[in-house]
Amino acid sequence: MKTGVLLIVFFAVVSVCWSQNIGTEKPVLGIRVDGDTIVYREIPPVYVYPRSDFRSKRYEKQYWRLVQKVKKVYPYAKKANELLLQYTEQYEATQDKRLRRKYVKQAEEALFGEYGPQLKKLTISEGRILIKLIDRQTGSNSYELIQDLKGGLVAFFWQGVARVFGNDLKSEYDPEVEDRIIEEIIFYIDAGIL
Repeated sequence: MKTGVLLIVFFAVVSVCWSQNIGTEKPVLGIRVDGDTIVYREIPPVYVYPRSDFRSKRYEKQYWRLVQKVKKVYPYAKKANELLLQYTEQYEATQDKRLRRKYVKQAEEALFGEYGPQLKKLTISEGRILIKLIDRQTGSNSYELIQDLKGGLVAFFWQGVARVFGNDLKSEYDPEVEDRIIEEIIFYIDAGIL
């Protein structure tokens, strides 16, 4: 009987000793309320989007098609913003019009060389989403970007081409009302959920 009690005490002491990891204590902030200390921690916000929008199977299919389209064109919009920032520095660093045209021509050739084949395969609705996402990423609509870099006549021409296919280069991104679902999808993509 004594050996059984000694074994239990021995295993209890050994398990307590093994469970103590030295240096794992982390100081935390606390708030004292009525003589009691309550741990205070900042937690990141949690966004909740209602999924009651799936009123029907048809709407759910449309939603998942939109998810695929946004996932396809969102990287192009992010890359466009990166390249715009990169080339804007060079473009604004010089006042010589000839050098500015040269920078724009280099950027155009680089973009069409690398992304031209993929962009030509976009559907009209994917192009519409890309136009809105470029506005979201850069803060300027596509018409303004073309007008600033290539001139008003070129921007007018491309606006006409876009209108023939049912798009509008002047369309702006509205995350609150019109493009709320696209904003939700982008949030999920950035969070790694989709």
